[in-house]
Amino acid sequence: MLETSLSQLEQLVGDLVQQNQALTVTNAQLIAELTQAKDENESLQLSLMEQEEKQGATAARIQALVERASAGAVSA
Repeated sequence: MLETSLSQLEQLVGDLVQQNQALTVTNAQLIAELTQAKDENESLQLSLMEQEEKQGATAARIQALVERASAGAVSA
């Protein structure tokens, strides 16, 4: 009986070690994916900020053109 219990315990420990190894691999993969996602997110945020700057500059140019056109129409 003691031999059976010891054998079962050895099997359970072996199973837990295998599960731990699998979880360690999965965890490393998830960490790598998270790092990649963070890098991509940072890149996208930077790109968005650049686009917002360009849109702001374009909007200012359009507004200036509208004002010039309006001033020209009033004086004409």
